[in-house]
Amino acid sequence: MVRAYFDNNASSPLMPEVLEAMRPTLEGAHGNASSIHQRGQAAKAALEQARANVAKLIGADASEIVFTSGGTESNNLAIRGIVGEWRASHPSATALPHLITSRIEHHSVLNVFEELERLGHPVTYLRAASDGRIEPAELQLALRPDTGLVSIMMANNETGVLQPVAEFAAMARAAKVKFHTDAIQAVAKVPIDVKALGCDLLSLSGHKFHACPGVGALYVRRGVRIQAMLYGGRHERERRAGSENLPGIVSLGAAARLDLADNARLAQLRDRIEQTILASVPRTGVAGAGQPRVPNTTDIYFDGIEGEALVIALDLHGFCVSTGAACTSGAVEPSHVLLAMGYPRARARASLRFSLGHQNTADEIDALLAILPELVQTQRRLVLPDAAPTLARLA
Repeated sequence: MVRAYFDNNASSPLMPEVLEAMRPTLEGAHGNASSIHQRGQAAKAALEQARANVAKLIGADASEIVFTSGGTESNNLAIRGIVGEWRASHPSATALPHLITSRIEHHSVLNVFEELERLGHPVTYLRAASDGRIEPAELQLALRPDTGLVSIMMANNETGVLQPVAEFAAMARAAKVKFHTDAIQAVAKVPIDVKALGCDLLSLSGHKFHACPGVGALYVRRGVRIQAMLYGGRHERERRAGSENLPGIVSLGAAARLDLADNARLAQLRDRIEQTILASVPRTGVAGAGQPRVPNTTDIYFDGIEGEALVIALDLHGFCVSTGAACTSGAVEPSHVLLAMGYPRARARASLRFSLGHQNTADEIDALLAILPELVQTQRRLVLPDAAPTLARLA
């Protein structure tokens, strides 16, 4: 039985060359990067080489990269760091700054804004259109004289839809407002130049592009001040205390050097999945079709099924897919992203995300497409047994 992993937006497997790069740090060849002895300095050199690699990947300067424990911490540090710095610099303020985000953000952004709203910050949540795009006019209308931060993701983790981040950043800059983008699902999938984008802060996470879990980074534009969330040593230029996760950071630096030209192949495989399913399985559609998307991601609805049941059926046949974000899988509620795009609840529940990685092959796609139509038909019979004859004719 073919076993194929199509859930790379949840976590992508460690690539062999990445494992090889981090092996010396796992075998004790390095010490603590803050130590001045030989092993400590070897660790420091490895750390700074990884920092340079990550910076080059997104067009930043190495001094603008802050290593973190992953995407959730990067997003929290960006948002809470800006808000905390504002509070520290306005000790006598009687009103808290207005904040802007969107309804389709990852929960590591949404939940932070909801907490800040509970603490008294006015928050505006921008709407997404039915194709998953947030129109720049929405942001323009939301900006206020008291706005202190805008945070809008670059690529959605469920649909893969890319937002016009450069336009958003330009609007924020014109209003003298800090702009953060969660680029966790975009880094290493599309070209990124933070200086061309004009963002102040950008989050990324290693295990989304074949580094190991537990490591990420936050780009902080030179001159932008953030308040630290962790206190201790003077690590990461006093922006993130704690001994660095050297094996993870080295893996992140190695993954940042992977060949991005392979993304064109992933786009072809993604397109073949979509075209074959739409042609062979009735009552299906692609979320965000027609909009720019990252090359590895597709979210497809299969009306008349329960998505979780189809995930289980595919797993039994050797294929790992998901119904959306990994941190919300198993939740009773359907995808908040698809609901925000106007999907009926039943359709949102009937949607599956296929996210590819550099390890995936054309043979794996062929095997998936050979079994999927039959599984969908079976699931539809189970959900709507009275409609089985009609569904069989449609198939």
